Amino acid sequence: MASIKDVAKRAGVSVTTVSRVFNNRGYISEETREKVYKAMDELDYQPNQIARALQQNQSFLIGIIVPDSNHPFFSDLIKYIELFTNERDYKLLLCNSLGDAEKEGNYLSLLRQNRVDGIIMCSHTLEVEDYKKANLPIVSFDRILSNNLPYVSSDNFSGGEIATKHLISRGCKNLLHISGPLEFDSLPNRRGDAFILTSMKHGVSYQVKEGELNKLTFDYFYDFIEKEVAPLLHDIDGVFCSNDIVAYALYIYAQKNGIKVPEQLQIVGYDYHSFTQMLQTPKLTTIAQPIERIAIELVNTLIDLIEERNPEAINNTIVDVQLIQGETTKQKTAIL
Repeated sequence: MASIKDVAKRAGVSVTTVSRVFNNRGYISEETREKVYKAMDELDYQPNQIARALQQNQSFLIGIIVPDSNHPFFSDLIKYIELFTNERDYKLLLCNSLGDAEKEGNYLSLLRQNRVDGIIMCSHTLEVEDYKKANLPIVSFDRILSNNLPYVSSDNFSGGEIATKHLISRGCKNLLHISGPLEFDSLPNRRGDAFILTSMKHGVSYQVKEGELNKLTFDYFYDFIEKEVAPLLHDIDGVFCSNDIVAYALYIYAQKNGIKVPEQLQIVGYDYHSFTQMLQTPKLTTIAQPIERIAIELVNTLIDLIEERNPEAINNTIVDVQLIQGETTKQKTAIL
């Protein structure tokens, strides 16, 4: 088996130079870099990741805790995060909290025990102090943990405003927003804030119906619509849903109960993940979160924290959203 010394000899450089190429440290000319890569290919040399980790006092492992990797949004997000961590020579450890605070706490301890270099938090069932006690670089998705822990989020307020204005511009007069619990200070609840303020501004009637935290399945949402939302629908002509799964569940309920979409009921979702994009009937009108961009920002922010690259310049990141016109809302009939 070839060693680093063999690579150095074949490339005609020092062992130190080969090590600097592996670790991308210091200035290396492109010519020298190509010589080292060519020698590695010829000798079929694979760098020793364990030795690299020991040398730099890093594991090159990143942990990610999500509420449910089976949910299409998080499935897409994990895919891109794994891709970008790999591009930066890190590996990803995936943990599913399934909305269970005890489980999330155990995973947080497990990741610390396995000496991960940092954590991407997408599940938020614990108190803020629990995350601070981890004493690791952490970046959160869609939640403000503290002034010292950066977050990445889509522009939830703008998304709620765009969705609500869209329904009003399509002639809706009686609106409903289906959300998660609004008592929690989570960034997705800014969608509900925008819905309420925009409805008030334009003088339309509105209601809000709150679902349970971390209940993300189609079965839950369909049951929730049957029991909690259905009694309201005789007065409602437009619904802004907090995600695309609940929007689709509402559409299916409407179809089964003779409610015509979009003639009698218009629906706007939120996410535009792979599930939504694959749907042929209906094509949901929804607010698209740029999942790939969110993943890039999460990975880059965390690794910059880990590698202490300009920590004073690391800020929170909010990315833009956009409306995707589908078949669950009408063509424009009014001007705001």
